[in-house]
Amino acid sequence: MRLATALGKHQEAEQKVGRWEERAAVTSERKRTMPVGVVVRRLPGVTKWQKWAWRPVSLLPGARAADWAVLRREGDAVEYHAATLDLELHRTDTEAYLTALSDKIPSVYVVMRPADEIENDIPIDVMLLTASAYEGQDYADSSEVMVEKVPMPAGLIAWVREFVELHHQDEIFIKRKRDKKRIDLEEDGIGDARIRQMSDVYRAPGRKPKDTLQ
Repeated sequence: MRLATALGKHQEAEQKVGRWEERAAVTSERKRTMPVGVVVRRLPGVTKWQKWAWRPVSLLPGARAADWAVLRREGDAVEYHAATLDLELHRTDTEAYLTALSDKIPSVYVVMRPADEIENDIPIDVMLLTASAYEGQDYADSSEVMVEKVPMPAGLIAWVREFVELHHQDEIFIKRKRDKKRIDLEEDGIGDARIRQMSDVYRAPGRKPKDTLQ
């Protein structure tokens, strides 16, 4: 009986250690990566100078590699699995992920650049995915790339949120301490009627301070 009890306690302790080690391994990770597919929709252009309009419309978490594979076609509208890229999370950027998660519609920023129309008349290249609102805004400020916000699926939101909860640390506000100076002291000449003041030149005649030291 005692032996069985001892073995039970030993197994319970091992399980606790295993859970602790597993959590320690997770919290010590510097980054987390997931392959995410990008679905791009092609529609007829609205001007005679633009034959087609291209826009990313959805994400496929955990997708396999793809190179502009046609997913659906309805008349002139075509949806492509354009590419699968790694979405990386870094523990130093959790504040930027929180900003993205706090949007009314949490989104991933899809960064695209113009490409040579070598095959299939495809003029763009999907080059980057980021869940960082700050990085996405930096790319949006550039005239060399195109940036679109694409809504995160529920599973991707949970994945990003879990990473943030594990690694985010609020910055500690440190109140600045004022220099401890005595304010009850008087400087030479200030408040002493016997010492001539600069303001004396503006005083009316006949009101010269008495006992003024020359």
